[in-house]
Amino acid sequence: MLSRLRAVPGVRALSTYRREWLVKDLVAGVVLTTLLVPQGMAYAELAGLPSITGLYTTVLCLLGYAVCGPSRILVLGPDSSLGPMIAATVLPLVAADGDPARAVALASMLALMVAAVMILASIAKLGFVADLISKPTMIGYMNGLALTILIGQLPKLLGFKVEADDLIGELTGFVRKLGEGATVPAAAAVGCGGIAVILVLQRFLPKVPAVLVMVVLATGATTVFSLGEHGVSLVGELPKGFPPFTIPDVRLADVSPLLGGALGIALVSLADTISNASAFAARQGQEVRGNQEMAAIGVANLAAGLFQGFPVSTSGSRTAVAERAGARSQLTGVVGAVLIVLMLVLVPGLFRNLPQPALAAVVITASLSLADIPGAVRLWRQRRTEFLLCCAAFLGVTLVGVLAGIAVAVALSVLNVFRRAWWPYHTVLGRVRDLEGYHDIRSHPAAQRLPGLVIYRFDAPLVFANARAFRDEIRRLAGADPRPSWIVVAAEPMTDVDTTAADMLEELDEALDAKGVHLVFAELKDPVRRKIERYGLTRALDPRRFFPTVEAAVAAYRRNTGAEWTPGADEDR
Repeated sequence: MLSRLRAVPGVRALSTYRREWLVKDLVAGVVLTTLLVPQGMAYAELAGLPSITGLYTTVLCLLGYAVCGPSRILVLGPDSSLGPMIAATVLPLVAADGDPARAVALASMLALMVAAVMILASIAKLGFVADLISKPTMIGYMNGLALTILIGQLPKLLGFKVEADDLIGELTGFVRKLGEGATVPAAAAVGCGGIAVILVLQRFLPKVPAVLVMVVLATGATTVFSLGEHGVSLVGELPKGFPPFTIPDVRLADVSPLLGGALGIALVSLADTISNASAFAARQGQEVRGNQEMAAIGVANLAAGLFQGFPVSTSGSRTAVAERAGARSQLTGVVGAVLIVLMLVLVPGLFRNLPQPALAAVVITASLSLADIPGAVRLWRQRRTEFLLCCAAFLGVTLVGVLAGIAVAVALSVLNVFRRAWWPYHTVLGRVRDLEGYHDIRSHPAAQRLPGLVIYRFDAPLVFANARAFRDEIRRLAGADPRPSWIVVAAEPMTDVDTTAADMLEELDEALDAKGVHLVFAELKDPVRRKIERYGLTRALDPRRFFPTVEAAVAAYRRNTGAEWTPGADEDR
């Protein structure tokens, strides 16, 4: 029993805790709380939920991760990238009656489903699934998400509401209301001023808790100038106390759409977790335990879902704040959770006069940090095809929707891999003076070649998707004038040959033999050689046509023909 307890990361961390860490963890916990409270409330509203649920979620996920999380300082909580996904999943199911209690129940069930997905993925060791989203498509997705959040929060920032189902509708509605004079001047002053305060402090005084300073200033301005009487919407007094253990009550018809949203949220959360854990583990000299991280995120979501919370993920910004404040262990998160509970129990009216435009300012500045415009520009300069993938993912989020956008991003990443396998790079090789081996004649036009011999390299596994392209190129080389007698396939890049490709090779070899052209293989990997032997291909292809190296194949050809190297096109000039 004791050994099982020690296997729990939180128990293991407690047994190795150092006394000199205590003060640093306590201070870091206090500093972190100043960010957790306003962000938790803001991201709850971003998800279309009451702001108090953001605090419930923050407390439970911090405690859950402190028990099961393998990282010393990784901080979890409501996240700006998940907020629109939660809203896109939950709000259509409550649109008919707009019941906040039903929205909370659906969001809590969504958190439980995300927990189940993450824990099952951890057991099945499916951490590699995060690799389904390539960096270009993730840049496009995040840029689209940032724009979606920004436009969605602009009406709240200026003190009015827009009812729309998509980004275009929100944008046109915002412009229309703006033209009609719906802006509340006091709300606009608070919201725009809040953005300015956060951005200026983050730029010039990065160690100052910018969000906390802005919240204090906005709350103070509300109290001094009675902004609530000038049309500024306020958070109001939060419910006192802590929510009871609750099993979310949802309809059976809601399960299917919730599951689709849970899968998308789990994928984004997993990608965030792996990237953040890797970055901070490298700084702390720790190793990333991907499967343990997934399980811990699952437990954190489970805890949140059972206490009226919603799905959570890791937060790079909050983890960075904890690290800068001196955090040494997950006690930092526990301190933050305890302080939030004390606030809810003892002073629930602390944020009574916090303006809603100030929360919109928090969300908008967070959305700006999601965007990676320089990354998109770099893709344009370095690789146009990946820039197009980035743009397609961006358009998927902005035009089709957030949840559909993540599906578009994954599909584009997978299709891009398939495209590279379908149309791989291939070339003819020659001998280059003063360079060992054989090299691409496109890069080295002066490369020497042997009359009657073609050395051909195909840079991909030979499978059903590209078998026809390989066959057509070999046929083209065999039909050249003068016709070669040997075509040597430099097969080192071929990490696989499937049955479709094997059948194609057998038919191709027979057709080439009829023309007096021999198909020869060099540097074929042993596992691939064993596969084609299992297919029976070596019974059709003469075993003497397989060579361990290109050099061996060239030497055999020269012995048989007496051919000598001839200069390339550039050497003739």
